[in-house]
Amino acid sequence: MDLSKFKISNGKNFSLSNYKTNYTGDVDSKKKALKLLEKHKKKMAELQDKLYAHNKYGILIILQAMDAAGKDSAIKHVMSGVNPQGTQVFSFKQPSKEELDHDYLWRTTKALPERGRIGIFNRSYYEEVLVVKLHNLIKYQRIPEEFVTKDIWKKRYRQIRDFEKYIYENGIVTLKFFLHVSKDEQKKRFIERLENPAKNWKFSTADLKERGYWDEYQKCYEEAIAETSTSHSPWYVVPADKKWFTRLVLSEVINKTLESLPLKYPQLKEEELKNIKLYKKQLLSE
Repeated sequence: MDLSKFKISNGKNFSLSNYKTNYTGDVDSKKKALKLLEKHKKKMAELQDKLYAHNKYGILIILQAMDAAGKDSAIKHVMSGVNPQGTQVFSFKQPSKEELDHDYLWRTTKALPERGRIGIFNRSYYEEVLVVKLHNLIKYQRIPEEFVTKDIWKKRYRQIRDFEKYIYENGIVTLKFFLHVSKDEQKKRFIERLENPAKNWKFSTADLKERGYWDEYQKCYEEAIAETSTSHSPWYVVPADKKWFTRLVLSEVINKTLESLPLKYPQLKEEELKNIKLYKKQLLSE
């Protein structure tokens, strides 16, 4: 798959309108996508094992999207083959009182993946330049007045870029995915949640309220992606109207990233290798 169709490593002239929500490329069927996904999951399990043993790099996967775009199901289906011991998932919702007493990066920073592990953020610090920006929630963050200026969002984009460069230079590779769903598809999924008793719990009145800000959110996402796409921390705008295609793209990006790292299993010293033979001989002689 040509992943360059979805990758933004330089936000100059970026426009969300140039990316289709229903694109599937050469993958013309769900059956074909599921078959490829199974291969990717097996490969991912092998690469994760090597990442864990190598213990120098960490992978941070950020999932951002409008409601009902498929973040939860993507985590479930794409990561189902990896070892839970080497994977961590965190969901970030409305900040707590304790979290509001800290800087806005605090709660996500302490959840960063350890070396050798894959960390998944279901929403992230990007909410600070999305919902916080759109609803002007900055007033609840107890920031000194002299720092709440007209250019505060530009400053936050810069802070996020600096933060992502910092963790990159410390061995944390960040993959940022925007699951790009259409308004019509979101409506369809909302109705399904209302009609299916097993999915009623997923729906809330807040979902409808936020849907009313659809155009404003699209502008916020467009600006955030344009301002924070870099070569070391790119964004991927992934078509999300077909969940099976979304999952396929995510799995391929993750695998390609892992394959690009110089991962290897630790090598034993000559003396340790000799001892292995002795240990084996000792066990066989019992």
